[in-house]
Amino acid sequence: MSAYTLLSDPEQRAVEEAIGKAELRTSGEIRVHIESKCREQVLDHAAYVFTELEMEKTKDRNGVLIYLSADDRKFAIIGDVGINSKVPKDFWEATRDEMLKHFKKGDICEGLCAAIAISGEHLREYFPYESDDVDELPNEISFGK
Repeated sequence: MSAYTLLSDPEQRAVEEAIGKAELRTSGEIRVHIESKCREQVLDHAAYVFTELEMEKTKDRNGVLIYLSADDRKFAIIGDVGINSKVPKDFWEATRDEMLKHFKKGDICEGLCAAIAISGEHLREYFPYESDDVDELPNEISFGK
């Protein structure tokens, strides 16, 4: 399955709207990246994509990447050092588990939207929305090969 066909156009818009809504509650930045194949360890590759998307350049180092490899059925959630220095070690486990619950039912869009909403809620505790907040990263889904 191509990364581009994993989600329909309305589903892509739903995911992007979920990002915008979540970011209204936190100064954190959330991105979703979808590829067809992941030829290495998923966390290693997600970290590479994080850097390729220049997510480490946010002011507070509070970017979150939700990475998905469609064909390999792999995914990862990673946060930047600003987040990881403040949150408990198991911070992303509940988000991962919620995504997996939806993915097992074949509902990729719902899994992504749920993970985005949970991420926004979690981030709000550590990085509350500020009146002068600037949307530092695009909300559009990025795609790889």
